[in-house]
Amino acid sequence: MQVNPYLFFNGNCEAALKFYQKVLGAKIEAILPYSTGPADMPMPPDWKDKVLHASILIDGEVIMASDASPGDFHQPQGFAVALQVDDPADAERRFKALAEGGSIRMPFGKTFFSRGFGMCVDQFGTPWMVNCPMAD
Repeated sequence: MQVNPYLFFNGNCEAALKFYQKVLGAKIEAILPYSTGPADMPMPPDWKDKVLHASILIDGEVIMASDASPGDFHQPQGFAVALQVDDPADAERRFKALAEGGSIRMPFGKTFFSRGFGMCVDQFGTPWMVNCPMAD
């Protein structure tokens, strides 16, 4: 069994995935637009190029995503996508890149449980936690 986060966006999924590609080195595996769905699938005409389903890899881990159906998007709450990064400088770099254009909930810094930890919401509304665990 595999468990993967599935992120929903408000019509800007493709831009978000390209952002993750740029700042996290994500590899976009697939982007299927709504126009590839069945002909009888209800969809507003301006949504044919929106993302019906997508998949990216971040360091071998799969995250799936799509644009929520029109009128079904809700701002994410109650979760965060967590990154575990071994090098503190790399963790801080990734945190700053994710936070750019978004908001910082907890600035990146050393904590009692990590060599560096921070929480942010990116410019697309996705909450992130970046952690650099204590060395063994």
